[in-house]
Amino acid sequence: MDMTNSAFILFAAFAALILLFVFLYFVPVNLWITAIFSNVKVGIGELIGMRIRKVPPSIIVNSLITATKAGLDLTTNDLETHYLASGNVPNVIRALISADKANINLSFKQATAIDLAGRDVFEAVQISVNPKVINTPNVAAVAADGIQLIAKARVTVRANIAQLVGGAGEETILARVGEGIVTSIGSAQNHKSVLENPDKISKLVLERGLDAGTAFEILSIDIADIDVGTNIGAKLQIDQASADLKVAEARAEERRAMAVALEQEMKAKSVEMRAKVIEAEAEIPKAIAEAFRSGNLGIMDYYRMENIKSDTDMRSTIAGDDSGGSDSSRGKITDK
Repeated sequence: MDMTNSAFILFAAFAALILLFVFLYFVPVNLWITAIFSNVKVGIGELIGMRIRKVPPSIIVNSLITATKAGLDLTTNDLETHYLASGNVPNVIRALISADKANINLSFKQATAIDLAGRDVFEAVQISVNPKVINTPNVAAVAADGIQLIAKARVTVRANIAQLVGGAGEETILARVGEGIVTSIGSAQNHKSVLENPDKISKLVLERGLDAGTAFEILSIDIADIDVGTNIGAKLQIDQASADLKVAEARAEERRAMAVALEQEMKAKSVEMRAKVIEAEAEIPKAIAEAFRSGNLGIMDYYRMENIKSDTDMRSTIAGDDSGGSDSSRGKITDK
C-alpha cells in the first residue's frame, strides 16, 4: 500500500511538472511582469492568443515596450498584424523612433507598407537623415569634335519617404545620371570645354529632374574624374577611308576586267579582219589570172604594176617603215 501511494505521488508530481511547463509556455509570465512594470497593458489572454497564433510574444511585447518608451501610440494588435503579414516588427519600430526623433513625418501605416514592399525602412530613414553618396560607373561619351571622354560622378541622394513604395531604386538613378552625362558631353562643341568646366555637366544633369518617380531626391551631382579616351572621330574617318579605298579598288578592278574583255574582243575582231584580208589577198592571183584570160590585163600592165609595188616597198624601207611591202616584192626589185 505504501508503494502504491509513493508511485501515485511521484506520478502526480511528474504530471504537475509537465503542466507547469505547459503553462509557462503558453503563459509567458516573465513577459507579462516586464510589460506591467513598463506601463504596457498586455493581458494574459493576449499572450496565450499569441502562442496559439504562432506569434512570438517576446518580439511583440519587447517591440511594444520600446515603442511605448519612445512615446509611440501602438497596440499589440498592430504589431501582431504586421508580423503575421511577414513584416519585420523590430525594424519598423526602430524606423518609427528614428523618424520621430528626426522630425520626419512617418506613420506606422507608411512604415509597414515600406517594410512589406521589400525595402529596409530603417535604412531609408537613415538615408533621409544622412544623405547617401552613390558612385556611378565609368561613363564614356563623345564630344562634337570626335574626342571620347570617360567621366565618373558622385551622386548625393536623400531618401524620399513618400516615394519609397512604388518608386524606382538606385539602378534607375545611375542609369539616368549616366544618360545625362552622355547627353551633356555630346552637346559640347569640343572636349576642351568639358575639361575646363566639368561643373557644366552637373548643372545640365540636375536641370533634367532625374529623380522624378524614384525613391530618392538628388541633392547634388559632382564630377569626380574625367579622362580623355580615344579619338573616335579620327577612327571613324580612318574606317570610312578604308571602306572608300576598298570600294575604289573594287571599281578599278571592274574597269580593268572590262578593259581586258574589250581588248580580247578587239583582238578577236583583228584576227577576224586579218583572216578576211588574207582570204581577200588569196583571191588576187585568181583575179589577175582571170584578167589575163579575159584580155583585160596585158603582160606589160602586169610588169608596170609590179614595178610600182617594188618602188613603194623601197621607199618604205628607206623611210624606216618595216611594215611596207612584202618580201616577194623586195626580192623582185633586187633581181632587177
